Amino acid sequence: MTESLRPKFLDPTVLDELGSMQLKAQALVEGILAGMHRSPHHGGSVEFAEYTEYSPGHEIRHIDWQVYAKTDKYYVKQYEDETNLRAYMVVDASGSMNFKSEEAPFTKLDYVSYVAAAFSHLLLRQGDAVGALSFNGENRNFLPAAARKGHLDDLLYLLDNLPGAGKTGLDVALRTIAERANRRSIVLLFSDFLDADGEALQLLKVLRHRRLQVAAFHVLDPAELRFPYEGMTLFEGLEGEGELLVDADDLREAYLERIREHLADVKKQCEQARVEYFRFPTTQAIEETCLTFLRGRL
Repeated sequence: MTESLRPKFLDPTVLDELGSMQLKAQALVEGILAGMHRSPHHGGSVEFAEYTEYSPGHEIRHIDWQVYAKTDKYYVKQYEDETNLRAYMVVDASGSMNFKSEEAPFTKLDYVSYVAAAFSHLLLRQGDAVGALSFNGENRNFLPAAARKGHLDDLLYLLDNLPGAGKTGLDVALRTIAERANRRSIVLLFSDFLDADGEALQLLKVLRHRRLQVAAFHVLDPAELRFPYEGMTLFEGLEGEGELLVDADDLREAYLERIREHLADVKKQCEQARVEYFRFPTTQAIEETCLTFLRGRL
């Protein structure tokens, strides 16, 4: 992408100072829309019947930015068989998600909550129904999908009050969403997948069998990818594993090999289950993470 097309995203410190989740989500959506506008990737595979001027409730992904560039007005491509989407934000709120290294602007939990909030705001803005499920261990907080006025406040309250404690319980969460999500919905799954074993990842195939579209957002702190620690270091387990004092230099090679194997396995399992897979560090601009997912749907 050339410099003229490169979107300008919010500085993390500015985002952190905005206060309410409502303001943060709104600011992120504005950045996402600007990024969509400046993207060179346009078009779709469905022929549209006519244009109509944009108004709240229309699907933002159908805005024709080339027409906007010529007229300075938003026009929407109208399709003959448009159907509203049902989306579910499934968020890992376990203890490991509360990790934040010195170089990272956010904990993993804060990062994915902002991404989920931005998606929720964007989808509801275009008239789609959105639900959410947060999970840690046996604790789950489920909000059914809806598009009613005021539903965004409920979603943002859930996302702004994630516990960030306890064990993960990914398998239980996937079973829950398989039972409760409407067929032909899309599930956006946010997790660090640190406890993702073969059994839990096999459940992704169950979601696909139930005709749910699934996208996995794999978030990691940069320190989890690089292991920058040196000398005697005290490591604390964030999900009740206790503390361990070791020489980090002795662990580095084995750790890096193990994490590479784990990441490759998670990606492979997602691909085999026909689940869209996105991995990103918490240092990546939040809007860019959102756009990476959305660009395939413009």
